[in-house]
Amino acid sequence: VGQLDCPNGADKRSKECGGAKPAKPLTCSSSEFSCSNGQCVPHSWRCDHSKDCEDGSDEDNCSQNECEINNGGCSHVCLDLPLGFVCDCPSGMRLVQDTHCEDVDPCLDADVCDQLCVQSNGSFTCECHDGYLKSSESGRCLATGDAAGVVFSSSAGISWIHSASLDQKKISESTGAAGPVAAFIANSTLYWSNPEHARIYRVSLTDGDQTPAVLFEGTSGVVGLDVDWVHRLLYWTSNHTRSIHVSFLNGSEQHRALITGLTRPAAVAVQPLLRLLFWADGGGFPRIERSSLDGTDRKALITSIIRNPVSICLDITRGLLYWADSGLHTISRVRYDGQHRKTVVESNGFLDEPVGLAVFEGRVYWTDRLTGSICSADKHNGRSLRVVLKARVRSPAGLLIYHPLLQPTGGKM
Repeated sequence: VGQLDCPNGADKRSKECGGAKPAKPLTCSSSEFSCSNGQCVPHSWRCDHSKDCEDGSDEDNCSQNECEINNGGCSHVCLDLPLGFVCDCPSGMRLVQDTHCEDVDPCLDADVCDQLCVQSNGSFTCECHDGYLKSSESGRCLATGDAAGVVFSSSAGISWIHSASLDQKKISESTGAAGPVAAFIANSTLYWSNPEHARIYRVSLTDGDQTPAVLFEGTSGVVGLDVDWVHRLLYWTSNHTRSIHVSFLNGSEQHRALITGLTRPAAVAVQPLLRLLFWADGGGFPRIERSSLDGTDRKALITSIIRNPVSICLDITRGLLYWADSGLHTISRVRYDGQHRKTVVESNGFLDEPVGLAVFEGRVYWTDRLTGSICSADKHNGRSLRVVLKARVRSPAGLLIYHPLLQPTGGKM
């Protein structure tokens, strides 16, 4: 103390040896406005027609109307404020993610009905589509007819699990690494591929030997597969061509690329009654998109809070798309128009590496490669977790529920 450290004694003149010590910048609180000169004043003094900052910067740019540029990024109503702006929505809509409006749907908000929902005087009545019966005990919509089959692919081949008895049988031996599966239920045919072979296979469930036949050659990198049962078309995604392809189910015509230029395409799903095509795309800008069956009218449904969408499926009875995200370890759903998004299942010990996905009645099903399991949970809230098949499957992948009601041909759902 009192010792001269700088040769010229400058340290004793409130300066550093090399020159003046810079002033410590002021940090304004969240309730304060930072003037251009570093001064802090209450935020409420900003643009109040009185210069409170010494340099008057609290009254700068007060006439700027952010709503004049791209409507402020608002989907509907942009309200200019003395400082900034806010987005608003018309009556009957609500604001989501600060900028976009979506319809208020009390039935989906309540999310208690498996299928049809009728609102009256603030209460809900649940009904079922033709072919389903409402359980008097649970109120759930249960499919009539034969019990559904759970079909899945694995490194051991294509297998079938009876949904009621849980009896398992092998449909086809391994044709390589496990890949996507699809079905044309009207003629009892399964289709599948794998990432190792440049082929798409088919097998008839009514044939005695159930020997798989090659439907297409040269289809490398197939990661998603689905059937348009109305127009008898097969759609698939390829991470080799980065495209969505389409061809007739009987293989009578060479397949063609319908949508190109994707980043890392994953799953694909078809709703032929509404003439809609859906797909998931990963990579640097992951998203879920939709188009018409011919590839036109393309629309992005999900572009935020999404990391690695690996599979999608449709709940046709409610008009919802479900997707599994292996990066976020979640299963979510959204309406076909991109509204009413909801996370249904979150990481639960059996959602570490989801691959296949399907919805039937009141449950969502998925395969998990890490645990070698097939699981299901309530499609509304992810509760009532059931492990259909645990640690008995080597590298499970593609998954579908096999039941005629999942491919309706009359009317629209």
